[in-house]
Amino acid sequence: MPAQIEFFFDLSSPWTRLAFHNIQRELNGLDAEVTWRPFLVGGVFNAVNQSVYAMRENMDSPKFAKAWVWLKEWAELAGVAMNFPSPHHPVKSVYAMRMCCALQDDQTALYRFAEAAFEAYYKDQRNLDDPAVLIDIANGLGMDGQVLAEATQTQPIKDLLRANTEEAIERGAFGSPTIFVNREHMYFGNDQLPLVKAQASR
Repeated sequence: MPAQIEFFFDLSSPWTRLAFHNIQRELNGLDAEVTWRPFLVGGVFNAVNQSVYAMRENMDSPKFAKAWVWLKEWAELAGVAMNFPSPHHPVKSVYAMRMCCALQDDQTALYRFAEAAFEAYYKDQRNLDDPAVLIDIANGLGMDGQVLAEATQTQPIKDLLRANTEEAIERGAFGSPTIFVNREHMYFGNDQLPLVKAQASR
């Protein structure tokens, strides 16, 4: 039976952008299936990890300065663009993540949209809090961006994003990405992908 990987993600996280790309390489050749699960990392922070906000108040600290350097070195290693931080950082991602939820039942479409949205934000510094930008990204993939935008305002999609976020919190998440292997084993961040691979290989 294939290993079941759940990848809870928020487009606003640069480390998630890396993990979203790198997990494909880590799992290559393994008998594993990935399910992409959009959630709202701000909701996670509010519930269980409010220290993130305190750290953001000191963005000029040596720790953050080095973190940006390491982030770009990771991106170079992965072969993805990382034009970050952008003028929109930290971006409000609720509309973007609702649009991802509108695609959750079509995992291939969700993956394509998320990949394009990551590129738009981390390469082109486009504002993912702007519905017009999200519509344009979807239209560029041959999707109906206006229909997806309208779906973000419906109660079922709002409820799905809330449910995904609450589920992640209940299962122990404290940031993005949060990755579960066979529901039981939780991992966090880009640097733990080798652990994800090892667990999925068992």
